[in-house]
Amino acid sequence: MANLVSWLLQFLPLVAPLSSSSSAVSSSRAVTAITHPSPGFPMVINTWGGPFTVATDAAYEPLVAASSSFINKTGGGAAALDAVQRGCAACEAAQCDGSVGFGGSPDEQCETTLDALLMDGATLNTGAVAALRRVRDAVGVARAVLDHTDHSLLAGDQATAFAVQNGFVEEQGGIGTAESARACHEWRERDRCQPNYRRDVTPDPRTACGPYSPVSAGEAKSGLQRDYEEEDEADLATADEKKRYQASHDTISMIALDSTGGMAAGTSTNGAAHKVPGRVGDGPIAGSGSYVDGEVGGCGATGDGDIMMRFLPCYQAVESMRQGLTPGEAAEDAVRRMTRRYPGVTTGLVVVNAKGEHAGAASGWTFTYAFRGGGMEATQVITVSPIDGVEDTVDEI
Repeated sequence: MANLVSWLLQFLPLVAPLSSSSSAVSSSRAVTAITHPSPGFPMVINTWGGPFTVATDAAYEPLVAASSSFINKTGGGAAALDAVQRGCAACEAAQCDGSVGFGGSPDEQCETTLDALLMDGATLNTGAVAALRRVRDAVGVARAVLDHTDHSLLAGDQATAFAVQNGFVEEQGGIGTAESARACHEWRERDRCQPNYRRDVTPDPRTACGPYSPVSAGEAKSGLQRDYEEEDEADLATADEKKRYQASHDTISMIALDSTGGMAAGTSTNGAAHKVPGRVGDGPIAGSGSYVDGEVGGCGATGDGDIMMRFLPCYQAVESMRQGLTPGEAAEDAVRRMTRRYPGVTTGLVVVNAKGEHAGAASGWTFTYAFRGGGMEATQVITVSPIDGVEDTVDEI
């Protein structure tokens, strides 16, 4: 019997960690993200401070005004959904830091296109638009997709046609501005299209503008285009500049909780500057740019969308909370899953549970998020340091 007990004890350490909720975090490092207490309902929380707080206030104030209304008493997330739409629309109209709404982040051809998403936490229904052209009110069109179709996502010129059918104004000259045209001209003429998102093409995208043609792997290594693994110091400097430049594009991603606890989430962005025309980022992808389940909580994300959408970090964070993790644990776990595979990736997540407890986690830069709830007289901004120690500080944006 003694030998049997001794043999069984050898295997107990293998199952013991399962009793701790922190074992669900994908890194062996201790969780550093702070979970903050709920300010009370109604509540609004979103990515970024600075000019983005116009969205926080625009969403919060109608929630307070509606707190005793019939629509709020009936629940169903309608009040929260309206608030998120109003908040994102305010950021679009204000052109928050040039990365949301018209006149920002022109693509290679100098055109501004928009991505937006709305999600109802009660039903999990979503409405989204991607690569929307010539229409300013992207989040409004996303709401029309949610309310008037059985679809979740419309894209490109067909999304524009749908918008016009639903009463939105199509601007034939596009939604760029004199400033966005000037910035694009300088990028093409002065900077020779540097940096950009092309690779394995000719002419060399690190030194010249297109039009581009693809090259085979053999041609790329034979000298038509140098192997990226053989970059010299000048190339590395360019890579660092490209990382900082690409990290400068941001998204308004918002979660609202009305006075009954109904929840909704949404995003709006004009995406990465000088992207390849037609590119869609993580913003309009449910589970990536934002996600909400009224039974659990919600999440909003910003950063390198082309990497982040591979991980569906907001879906991951909400599901982690469903399994018992705190908002801080869930946010950090989602970020560490990305940095483990892509060290130095630029990410920022804001996470809130159904109680209103909230947290943020980030990598590659100093991230901020804004919130307002309960009886707060003003929006508060939280600064989140990167968990990886690789810090590309962004001015209060």
